Amino acid sequence: MTPRAPVHTVHLGAATLLRVSAEGLGTGLVLVVQARTGQAALAGFLQAGVMLPYVVAGPAVGHALDRTRRPRTFALALAGCYVLAAALLMLVAGRVPLLLALVLAVAVGCTEPIVVALTGLLPRFVPAHRLTGAYGLEAATYNVAAITGPGLAAALAAGPGAGYAGLAVVGSAALGLVLLPFLAVPPAPPAGPRPPEARWPLLEVIAGGLVVLAANRVLRAVTCATTMAFLGMGGVAVTAVLFAEHLGEPAGAGGRLIAAFAAGSLAGSLASARWLSARRAERVLLAGMVAFGLALASITLAPSMPWALAGFALAGVCDGPVFAATLTVRQREAPADRLGQVNTTGGSLKIGSAALGAALTGALAAHLGATGLLLAIACCQLLGALAGALLLIARKPA
Repeated sequence: MTPRAPVHTVHLGAATLLRVSAEGLGTGLVLVVQARTGQAALAGFLQAGVMLPYVVAGPAVGHALDRTRRPRTFALALAGCYVLAAALLMLVAGRVPLLLALVLAVAVGCTEPIVVALTGLLPRFVPAHRLTGAYGLEAATYNVAAITGPGLAAALAAGPGAGYAGLAVVGSAALGLVLLPFLAVPPAPPAGPRPPEARWPLLEVIAGGLVVLAANRVLRAVTCATTMAFLGMGGVAVTAVLFAEHLGEPAGAGGRLIAAFAAGSLAGSLASARWLSARRAERVLLAGMVAFGLALASITLAPSMPWALAGFALAGVCDGPVFAATLTVRQREAPADRLGQVNTTGGSLKIGSAALGAALTGALAAHLGATGLLLAIACCQLLGALAGALLLIARKPA
């Protein structure tokens, strides 16, 4: 660490820029493919190509980052591969056969987990008594990215043209890459006696984080709760557009609802950076999910767009502390030498659940309508909170 560049400041800068890129990737792909082919649906295949490898690559990246003696070099190399793969994908999407573009999408999906895995480095340079606040700021970086990434891609599409939307994705990631060499990460603390060599090393790399999540009662409860919650979260974007139309507004007004939700989440995350307690993190998480679900359900009563905007903003405020509390619980309960793997495994489960939720939203939209979808998403939050609470109070038989 140097007086000019405190390591946590560098971490926040690099992580935020990389996450802006990751959050803008989906929007950028849709806009670029639509501009070049007139078939935005093709971008859905590329998005799936990015998301599906994450389920396996996420735990593997976390496992490697936990164990490498040179985490900065590892993060720099993987982030560099991500920038290169994303740049190539944006360059050729809609111009080459879909199969070739899918190969690049898979490469992006295999390297993008470093964006999440960086969170596992926080305990190495943030004092223990400041970790809960650091996790609140960490959660806020995702909220900032969720607002800025798609916004930059859309702004470039509206200005120079949709074909330039990829510049937001690649440029932001490249700036984050420039900061990574200044991230002075201390070596990992001694992990104690090494466990016996696994019989199936590859399975240990992929499933080791899942084993930790399943074996610990608190981690098990939090993982089940958030995975169920993200089944609903996967449909929020589509539902926002449909609800805007339900109110008689153009479909584009759904973007305002998403922006209100993201702004509320940012406010909630920043608030949690100040008052979140490590001892009560799981309670905050479950309470936030219940409040989030109730806020979503209340939106169905909104008579006009201003009321809907207020409802989505309130829902975001309730959801904001949930991710910070999740990170805090993982840091508190997971072994230090497994934290990165636990974070990326948990992220993989949520991404998989969100992908399923998005598919279900598309399949059920015509039957449930916008209000029915909102209630279904709210139910996912409440059911997740209930499942988490039941698992928390459960005790092993004597």
